[in-house]
Amino acid sequence: MSTLEVNKITPSTGTTITLGDSGDTFTIPSGVTLDGSSATLTGFGTATVNGITEADQWRLTANKTGTGVIDANLERVDTDGGGYIGTGMTESSGIFTFPSTGIWLITYNQLSDGLVRVNIETTVDNSSYTSASYVYCDSSVQSGEAKFLFDVTSTSTHKVKFDYWNGSGTLYGATNANFTHFTFIRLGDT
Repeated sequence: MSTLEVNKITPSTGTTITLGDSGDTFTIPSGVTLDGSSATLTGFGTATVNGITEADQWRLTANKTGTGVIDANLERVDTDGGGYIGTGMTESSGIFTFPSTGIWLITYNQLSDGLVRVNIETTVDNSSYTSASYVYCDSSVQSGEAKFLFDVTSTSTHKVKFDYWNGSGTLYGATNANFTHFTFIRLGDT
């Protein structure tokens, strides 16, 4: 095996350099860093090269009884080392707006007692909301979860809210722990 040691490789003509032939394998040893942060990378499909670029978590900070959109006592998780990646979600009157387009995983977790049904409701026209997923609990203190993969093709028209749709129980909230909470993770490009 030969070793080629150079500081820069430049095409002798044109702007393209080809490495090897079809079927060849290039091994990158452990400890080597490929830095493409200033480059335009193509041909990698729709996977995000840098991993998850947006992840955020919000919670209900006080108990809620009665039906209607969960639109008060909401905060981004800010205790016990809680954090977020990217710009993060914005919330106004219980409506959450996405910071960027993409395929988003929305997870709703509730801690409740009595009869409680909460819907994850989405809109693609910034007007008409429909129930995309829901959780239904109907006994003493219990927890439940609903999830939805949302294809956000426009940050101005695609939004989400959480609606306490049916029941007579209590959703539990707290300022120092995630009782009833919402998680938003951008998984990849739309």
